[in-house]
Amino acid sequence: MRILITGAAGFLGSHLCDRLLAEGHQVVGMDNFITGKPENLAHLANNQNFTFIRHDVSAYIFVPGKLDAVLHFASPASPNPASPFGYTNLPIQTMKAGALGTHNTLGVALANQARYLLASTSEIYGDPLEHPQREDYWGHVNPIGPRSVYDEAKRFAEALTMAYHRFHNVNTAIVRIFNTYGPRMHIDDGRVVPNFIHQALQGQPLTIYGDGKQTRSFCYVDDLIDGIVKLLLSKEHEPVNIGNDTETSMNEFAEIINRLTGNTAGVTYLPDRRGEGDPQRRQPDTARARAVLGWQPQVALEDGLQRTIAYFKQAGA
Repeated sequence: MRILITGAAGFLGSHLCDRLLAEGHQVVGMDNFITGKPENLAHLANNQNFTFIRHDVSAYIFVPGKLDAVLHFASPASPNPASPFGYTNLPIQTMKAGALGTHNTLGVALANQARYLLASTSEIYGDPLEHPQREDYWGHVNPIGPRSVYDEAKRFAEALTMAYHRFHNVNTAIVRIFNTYGPRMHIDDGRVVPNFIHQALQGQPLTIYGDGKQTRSFCYVDDLIDGIVKLLLSKEHEPVNIGNDTETSMNEFAEIINRLTGNTAGVTYLPDRRGEGDPQRRQPDTARARAVLGWQPQVALEDGLQRTIAYFKQAGA
């Protein structure tokens, strides 16, 4: 296939490029480098099956030649207000990527009669009142809170994607991505995995907000990409959760990071961020992915973290 990937220079987008190229597809990457990094694609410079277009998806998109699939992954994704890559510091760009970017990429898919895959997020569930979160749960979201620019952009993007599916018969898919980690994450993007690893490699105590009992479910990037590719090649149109369904508390996670890095500085506790909409629990129900895609995560948490720590060490963290 010939495939357009927006957000191609990002953490997930660049791994998707690698996977699809390795499987023999032609890939057109698109990014404006607001949060994506050119070095994530540097190794593809001489790949004859890869072309790159520097472009903002919120503006009209034209890609010459026939496309068989469009994967819309362009968006800031970090919730941390201290990060320059966080969506609270890029609020308008985030909403435009979710709204205008989705509209423009759906138009490309419609014009090409191509398969369309939207990168959505577990954030559409907000601070959930149901655990684990199933795809038929409608969520518990503050529409005007500091996280709303991302949450509502993705909720709108899902609604628009389904509208194009129902009204224009576009062959669409929606992946709801849960916490994912691995090489090529920004070390200073403010999310817990790079944050903890960076602090640990510097010999600093790991910062935990609240009592550390809040949980996340961490999926290694290779597992996530495998699920996304399986969804792309399937006939599924309904949203599908992709993530690891094993919950880990922040206290447990900090202990693992400190042990794997040999950091003896321990942890430090700061006031919790529940007032900002930071969810207390986040865990996917992956029954649909297992049933429809035959997918389940393969990489154990400590194995994935060792690979990620090695990457950050090499990157000079």
